[in-house]
Amino acid sequence: MHEIICPHCGKAFKIDEAGYADIQKQVRDKEFDRLLHERLELAERDKRNALALAEARLASQSSAAVAAKEAEIQDLKARLDSEEVARRLAVAEALAALERERDALAGELQQARQAQQAAAELAAARLQNELQKAAAAQAAALQKTAAAKDAELQALSARLAAAEVAQQLAITQAVGAVEKERDTLQSRLARAALEKELAEKSLKDKYETQIKDRDDAIERLRDMKARLSTKMVGETLEQHCETEFNRIRATAFPRAYFEKDNDARSGSKGDFIFRDSDEAGTEIVSIMFEMKNEADLTATKKRNEDFFKELDKDRNEKGCEYAILVSLLEPENELYNSGIVDVSYRFPKMYVVRPQFFIPIITLLRNAAMGALQYKNELALVKAQNIDITNFETQLDSFKNAFSKNYDLASRRFATAIEEIDKSIDHLQKTKDALLGADRNLRLANDKAQDVTLKKLTRGNPTMAAKFDELKKAGSNGSRRPQLPPGGTPEAPELPGME
Repeated sequence: MHEIICPHCGKAFKIDEAGYADIQKQVRDKEFDRLLHERLELAERDKRNALALAEARLASQSSAAVAAKEAEIQDLKARLDSEEVARRLAVAEALAALERERDALAGELQQARQAQQAAAELAAARLQNELQKAAAAQAAALQKTAAAKDAELQALSARLAAAEVAQQLAITQAVGAVEKERDTLQSRLARAALEKELAEKSLKDKYETQIKDRDDAIERLRDMKARLSTKMVGETLEQHCETEFNRIRATAFPRAYFEKDNDARSGSKGDFIFRDSDEAGTEIVSIMFEMKNEADLTATKKRNEDFFKELDKDRNEKGCEYAILVSLLEPENELYNSGIVDVSYRFPKMYVVRPQFFIPIITLLRNAAMGALQYKNELALVKAQNIDITNFETQLDSFKNAFSKNYDLASRRFATAIEEIDKSIDHLQKTKDALLGADRNLRLANDKAQDVTLKKLTRGNPTMAAKFDELKKAGSNGSRRPQLPPGGTPEAPELPGME
């Protein structure tokens, strides 16, 4: 027995192992609920932080990849613009050279005409035919030269058009590769966002289901209390308990005695006496009941403890084995709302229950006493044979041990329930680890995307490799002015992609 001092009144009282275990269970339940709520809140915060971090990382990585690709596209456009300027400059220089050559030929023709005119003045008649022939020959030569220049101009124009087509094709291929890579990254980003959304929705649905189950359980308890209170309106708690017992009397307790206690010779009486016996008439269990309804309260509120002493007195006077207080008093007291409360630390074999546990406590005590029925029969035989009563104490101890085993079994079941809750918490932790693993995979995917280079893209593609090599060479040589060949005829500069 443990001796405990009340912190409010300072009164010392003793408590057995069962009472101590019950108090410890209540404290442990409250502490467990608090720890469970803290762990759930911590898991929710970790989930939100992980999701926010993953979103931030994905946004920064996608923006960096897009910026890099945009810069590469701008660089390619700048190179193409520089090539276009070089091409136009080369065409302008070639046209200027042709115009200079044409002017020189025109000057020579003018000089020849002046010389012919002077000779004609000296020998007009004699040289008239020769001048006409020379003029015709010079005109034919001039037309031939002009036709050759026009053909050369057309050839240059054709080569420039081919160069523009080749450059446009190279630009299209390069832009297509970049856009394809951008689309791949966007699809990966969209897939990662979808996976994140699905994981978040799964966690949200799971938490909402748990919260809904908890709210439903609370609502059922409230509804049960409300229905009990509504049912008590217009009838007493005694009538309710008597009605509930009579419903199952014929099937569960065919030989039971359950009547009101009308014997008030000692100055007090209980509400109901329950006695059950076997076929031989040996008593199995006997219970003294006291019913206290919240509607019976006066202006001064009563507590359940105020009726313990009187109930124990009635139990002893009527020769009952157990005393049970069926009470609606102290509706906010969690001790009495938790179920069947053993108050044997105050008075032996006394229990306090709510009305919904009225039938279960009778069934529990009766089934427990059935295990000791054989010992009671032997005790009756021993008393008839005048045998020592110490055997009865041994049988009673056996009954206590059996009852204690049942209590230990219930305690182990409760511990099993706690372990299952811990497993649920471990499952939430595994879900969090899975989200962190998804974040690591996204980071690895981004690293692989950043590792993509032009060299790797053109590997196994000699056409694209040659195009990019020509672009690099053109960029390293700069803009060169085309040089005229020794013959005086300008040639178009060799552009990338021209054969």
